[in-house]
Parts: sequence; structure tokens; C-alpha cells
Amino acid sequence: MSAPNDDPEAPGRGALGALLWALRRDLTLAMRTRVELAVVLVFFLLVASLFPLGVSPDPVLLARIAPGIAWVAALLAALLATPHLFAGDHADGSLEQMLVSAAPLAAIVAGKVLAHWISTALPVILLVPVMALQYGLGPDAIGILVASLLLGTPIIAWFGAIGAALTLGARGGASLLALLILPLAVPVLVFGAGAVESQQAGLSGEAHLSLLGAGLILSWLAGPPTAAMAVRISHE
Repeated sequence: MSAPNDDPEAPGRGALGALLWALRRDLTLAMRTRVELAVVLVFFLLVASLFPLGVSPDPVLLARIAPGIAWVAALLAALLATPHLFAGDHADGSLEQMLVSAAPLAAIVAGKVLAHWISTALPVILLVPVMALQYGLGPDAIGILVASLLLGTPIIAWFGAIGAALTLGARGGASLLALLILPLAVPVLVFGAGAVESQQAGLSGEAHLSLLGAGLILSWLAGPPTAAMAVRISHE
């Protein structure tokens, strides 16, 4: 795999060029290996479909617990894919070339995280309306749920990127990664599910969505340099 300094588009074009290079590169790799995406989607559907079998078939109860189930299933599905974010580049030496490249590492990491979210989280979000229908959620509740996932899952992706970088090459890295991500993701899950619950209670979910939006902005401001620093620390 080529590194940014081997690609004529990456050097000399600053942060945006490095971000677009990493985004295009990782999306191309994701399209070539669709097994990871298939595993994530199947896992999400299985988790979301098994809950109704294990609880009461009461439609009111199912509609009430649907937001939390959707968020928990999306979070667990994300944990399956996150360990591979940097592992492939670390194994074949591409990550080392990115580190010594003239292109900003933070921008490269941002492109990789964006590609990771598009190739793993976005397909899950597209399946959420189908999953929500079996729980009896109305159109308004489904819209709020999808909006909360669109705002919240990138935050979780950044938590995962930082955790994946810190556990890179560590024995039992996947287990350590889960221990790092899950506590950090709890507030995101609470606000995401809370937005739908507020809408179901006849209140506005805008406050919850606004907090998720603020978290999304903060994650994109602090995530790239923090994840880049974590990658350097793990490589050293």
C-alpha cells in the first residue's frame, strides 16, 4: 500500500489533501474487503432482532425500549470494527510511512476515521428505520433516532480511534479497547436514546440533539490531534 509521500496528491496540499487522500484510500480498501461490513451489519441485525424475543411482546414496551436497543446494538457493532482501524496499516508498514510523511498526521487520521464511519456506521444507521419498524416506532421517533445516531456515532468513532491507537500492537488489544470505549460512550448513548424518549413523551428532543451536536463539533476539533498523538506514542 502506498503512503502519503508516495501519492502525488498528498504532499504539498496541506491538511485537506491528506484528509481526502486517506478518505479515498480507506474507502477503496473497504470496498475491496466487504467481509467486515457484512459482519457488522449482521451483528447489528441479530442483536436488534433478538431483544423482542427475550422480552414481553407488548407493543408499548417494545416502543419504549427501542431507542436504547438501537443505540446499544450500534455501539456493540462499532466495537467489532474499531480494532481494525489502524491494525492493517500497522501490520504492513503503511502506518510508519504515514508517520514520516510530510503530510499532517492529524489530517490523515481524520480521513481514516471518516472513511471508517462511512463504511461501518453509516450502513448501520441506514438499517435503523427497518429495525425500528418491528418495534412499532412512529415516523417522528424514527427520524429523531436516526438524527441522534448521525450525530452521536461519529463521537464514538473518535473515542474508538483514540482507543485503537493507544492499544495498537498490545496483547488483548480488542478487550482493552472495549474497556476504554464503553465508559466514554455512555453519555452519548444516554443523550441519543433520551432524544427519542423525550419525543415519545411529547417533549422536544432538540436539547439532547444539541448536546450531541456540540459533542460532535468538539470531537472533530480535539479528535484528530489526540488520535495522531496516540498513534505516535504507540509507534514509539
